Amino acid sequence: MTNLTLFQNSFFRFLVVGVLNTICGMSVMFLLFNTLGTNYWLSTFIGNSVGATVSYFLNKRFTFKNNASHGQTIWRFVFIILICYLLSYCLSYLISHFLISSLSIKNTEILGNLSILIGNIFYTLINYVGQKFIVFSRKKEAQKV
Repeated sequence: MTNLTLFQNSFFRFLVVGVLNTICGMSVMFLLFNTLGTNYWLSTFIGNSVGATVSYFLNKRFTFKNNASHGQTIWRFVFIILICYLLSYCLSYLISHFLISSLSIKNTEILGNLSILIGNIFYTLINYVGQKFIVFSRKKEAQKV
């Protein structure tokens, strides 16, 4: 598969955009959590919001090549992002807490950092499905025209 062929695949483009917005969002999360001592939920919410903003603009045009107006897509995008955030980071927090408890580790920084990493994996998978089929769906775009 050539590089040009790879870029024709929306999931590959989504992953490329995901790397960029993940660098932005997770940098903010880890900075807030580890450097400024912000709690887990506020750190992940703010960092996720930064990453989501980058994600929206790049995914709308580059990944899904969606021409619908921002008014047609932004509310669905925000809804999907919030659902992904809640599902991913709550689930990852529970899984991390279980793993850390099973290993009898009491360090809350390890718990928070592990939760952030696991949450990001869940978030990526759930978010792709939501954006492809709900937010930037070509069917929804065609119905509005």
